[in-house]
Amino acid sequence: MKTASKIYTALIMIFLFAPIAILLVFSFNASKSLSVFSGFSLNWYRELFKDSETLRSVRNTLVLALSASVISTILGTAAAVGMDKLRNKMYLATLESVTNIPMINPDIITGISLMLMFVFVGRLFGAATSLNFTTMLIAHITFCLPYVILQVLPKLKQMDRSLPEAAMDLGCTPFRAFFKATLPEIMPGIITGMLMAFTLSLDDFVISYFTTGNSFQTLPIRIYNMTKKTVTPKMYALATIIFFVILTLLLISNSIDSDGKEKKHRKNKKTEEAKN
Repeated sequence: MKTASKIYTALIMIFLFAPIAILLVFSFNASKSLSVFSGFSLNWYRELFKDSETLRSVRNTLVLALSASVISTILGTAAAVGMDKLRNKMYLATLESVTNIPMINPDIITGISLMLMFVFVGRLFGAATSLNFTTMLIAHITFCLPYVILQVLPKLKQMDRSLPEAAMDLGCTPFRAFFKATLPEIMPGIITGMLMAFTLSLDDFVISYFTTGNSFQTLPIRIYNMTKKTVTPKMYALATIIFFVILTLLLISNSIDSDGKEKKHRKNKKTEEAKN
């Protein structure tokens, strides 16, 4: 039974990571072939850094992802704190259900509905173009926000409720007590939520496709437009770089989460020892 489970796990891992492995290997191929590895070369990486349009789309994607992740983290943290203070269980359950809708809703429905709303508002105010960087940013914040709330809210529920109260008893204002007592406790959830929002925004295509204008192009849209003609191996090089960036972010996120759990475990152990 153990052997069968190991074989099954190995097959799943191969199925999941074989395409990525092929992409990584052929990004260093000396030729354009995807079936014959003719020799190791960094040529496609050099070609990538010469492609100004692709680099511009990378810059646009990073600016959008950073902006969306920062704004959604601030709004999501504030929303999670507000939801945590609610005492009406029915109202809280309703808010949590509404928050989950953007995660459950298909991307194409979210993208089309946001596009229609932006076009309607743009025509209402007589704007020359209804879709631009701002509309895409609002769209990305919309679908990133629930993921931040989902990461921060459990940290608030796990936190010792007496900490902010103790801070206020010692003379802190509620605002200062939040930054001195609450914020350090929920920081692992905030950072994890921000990293998740960044990766989701970086990766998004469907919603971006429906809410972007002609003047702003992200990397996924750039690659999609290239598939209408041909995708050159320099895109394999770009995909390799993105893969390692995302992998690094995931490792950082997991490390922060593990450190947070370890600190909490040590804190609980010290509390139990003090009681005994």
